[in-house]
Amino acid sequence: MAASVAAVAGRLRRAIRRSPQWRGPSRRALSSEAPPTQAAAVRDAFLSFFRDRHGHRLVPSSSVRPRGDPSLLFVNAGMNQFKPIFLGTVDPRSEMAGFRRVANSQKCVRAGGRHSDLEDVGRDLSHHTFFEMLGNWAFRGVYFKEEACSMAWELLTQVYGIPEDRLWVSYFGGDPKAGLGPDLESRDIWLNLGVPASRMLSFGPQENFWEMGDTGPCGPCTEIHYDLAGGVGAPQLVELWNLVFMQHNREADGSLQPLPQRHVDTGMGLERLLAVLQGRRSTYDTDLFSPLLNAIHQGCGAPPYSGRVGAADEGHTDTAYRVVADHIRTLSVCIADGVSPGMSGAPLVLRQILRRAVRFSTELLRAPPGFLGSLVPVVVETLGGAYPELQRNSAQIASLVSEGEAAFLASLQRGRRIIERTLRRLGPSDVFPAEVAWSLSLSGNLGLPLDLVELMLEEKGVQLDSAGLERLAQEEAQHRARQAEPVQEQGRQLDIHALGELQRQGVPPTDDSPKYNYSLRPSGGYEFSTCEAQVLQLYTEDGTAVASVGEGQRCGLLLDKTNFYAEQGGQASDRGYLVRVGLQDVLFPVARAQVCGGFILHEVVAPECLKVGDQVQLHVDEAWRLSCMEKHTAVHLLNWALRQALGPGTEQRGSHLNPEGLRFDVATQALLTPEQLRAVEGTVQKAVGQDEAVYMEEVALARTAHVPGLRSLDEAPATHRGYRGPGHHRGAPAHQGHHPPAGHHWGAGPAGPRGGPEPGPGGRSSRSAAESGQPGCGGGSAAVQGHGTTH
Repeated sequence: MAASVAAVAGRLRRAIRRSPQWRGPSRRALSSEAPPTQAAAVRDAFLSFFRDRHGHRLVPSSSVRPRGDPSLLFVNAGMNQFKPIFLGTVDPRSEMAGFRRVANSQKCVRAGGRHSDLEDVGRDLSHHTFFEMLGNWAFRGVYFKEEACSMAWELLTQVYGIPEDRLWVSYFGGDPKAGLGPDLESRDIWLNLGVPASRMLSFGPQENFWEMGDTGPCGPCTEIHYDLAGGVGAPQLVELWNLVFMQHNREADGSLQPLPQRHVDTGMGLERLLAVLQGRRSTYDTDLFSPLLNAIHQGCGAPPYSGRVGAADEGHTDTAYRVVADHIRTLSVCIADGVSPGMSGAPLVLRQILRRAVRFSTELLRAPPGFLGSLVPVVVETLGGAYPELQRNSAQIASLVSEGEAAFLASLQRGRRIIERTLRRLGPSDVFPAEVAWSLSLSGNLGLPLDLVELMLEEKGVQLDSAGLERLAQEEAQHRARQAEPVQEQGRQLDIHALGELQRQGVPPTDDSPKYNYSLRPSGGYEFSTCEAQVLQLYTEDGTAVASVGEGQRCGLLLDKTNFYAEQGGQASDRGYLVRVGLQDVLFPVARAQVCGGFILHEVVAPECLKVGDQVQLHVDEAWRLSCMEKHTAVHLLNWALRQALGPGTEQRGSHLNPEGLRFDVATQALLTPEQLRAVEGTVQKAVGQDEAVYMEEVALARTAHVPGLRSLDEAPATHRGYRGPGHHRGAPAHQGHHPPAGHHWGAGPAGPRGGPEPGPGGRSSRSAAESGQPGCGGGSAAVQGHGTTH
């Protein structure tokens, strides 16, 4: 190589800190054979390689809507769905607990939040808001560095036919501040695989040490890079594949501790790999995008796409091509996975993406009204084979996109009229009022992006009151902060080291089946059985495992079994008390129960000494439990009634349940009318008045896919408890909780949500709130999460 390793290292450091720019097509053939190059074939070759040659289990892509992970707006990496394994919190009884060698192609969205590429899309040739991540994983040390590197090298060079002399590798060069030496093991593995030292580079923690977050599993990574120049002149390197070796845990104090079990986590972007294999100038020139770009050209009549960027892209036509092609893929995938444009969180980001796509298509490409929706079939054609949910929901996707486009175009026209009317009142030197601009923005009434408002004013030669706009933004942020619901205290948890020690000792998961032991007495009222259990472990407030706790000490209590429902799926846990067997007059209050990796930790205040090995008897707070039972059954009824009134497109978006009240967020196809609300209320009241029995059955998770009408909204443990109403016509949400049997008295008062739902934009997102003690909606309504809820 003509360039020195040091010089190349400097260039690579700069390159990997910014997005790669594709400089030109490959200058030499990749192989004398015919390796897979079309997108579907490349994806299939990856999956087949790991399944057939190396015994990996193929796991479907998770939804881009994160499940049980409030830290994410969207799934943005292949490892997201496996975080319970990395964190040690996976339920040992779940299907995921059996994963060892796994591979998949994961749908990812990077828009909003810390890792957002939204504003960069279109400006260059490499950024996307939606992409596919090819990955393979090895959990609990089933293999580590040598096997991971060997398999990656084999796939790239032998299956995809990439010449070895076009591939470079980087590895972790150490971090003296953290007391970490260089990853010489990875370096030596690459040397043994035939990579010369002249094509190996070492970097520090910024480039080659991967961390999940401020705390948690982390470790060195090694990356495989492709030389676009092909040995002609200076190397032009672009990262292809990142192999992460999770072997440390970042503690709360910033220190690093060894993980109880090591894991391998790898990821390779399909779009970037395709650009290499197809010898294309950029990811937008691959067969994942060319059908979309052709459809845009035919539908808009704009000049053909030519891949220009920056000043060369006169009129920003090619920028608009890239924005529209990227954004319609993101919209299609998200809507298929149940995320619709809305007013907060991920739905708000999706709304911004939709409106950005409309803006670029109409203003720069001169697309006719309804154009975006016509691109959905093209997305389905290119991605539907890998992700069947796109095929199943194609009509709904097109409908939502078209409806959102029409609404935005109407807002745009109205916005122009308001701007014109305001300008007529301004003097020659006046700035445009911030209050008017704010009312036009996404945060105001019309939902226009502020940069679009500024552009419209710039075309008129008018300056916006930026200082006033910043003041309004701060006031809005303060208002939202005041209106935000208080964050619930997380409660006591078992950390990854405690969970690892329990698993090492062979401690089985907590048997919580006694929580279902209750019945309705013939004379009325409920009988909740007690539960006798043994103390397996005690934890102090700082998480230290101890053999005993003393008087007045707060502790975490792990038992071999329990009749307490642990907090899950937005529902509060049981509370109550326990007594030591033989010491019935001393009550140990149980304030909370939390599930951690299949183990249920009870939060207890000890009035007297409590030791590992003690036999105890548990008593749930019956009034607390009964209130949750009422609300949980009401959740099912309201969910079913809403779908009856509004159609199958109605989906829950969030909930919270405790004895005092319940919150239910629902996404609907259209704005809820008063007539529909009355119909929902009547349906629920009628069901309650019929006093019909609830049928429950506990089945293996694998069987639930064959149960008619069953719906699960989240990941779940190995078994589900489903219920059906009389005649099995109510639907069967999967859950783990309890229902009051027939004959239960729901109390008096009006049924239905208190005050009705709060409509979101276009009726897309609504919230119902209910008070404790109401019948019908049972004091509230919330769809059942697959994690389980109590009744």
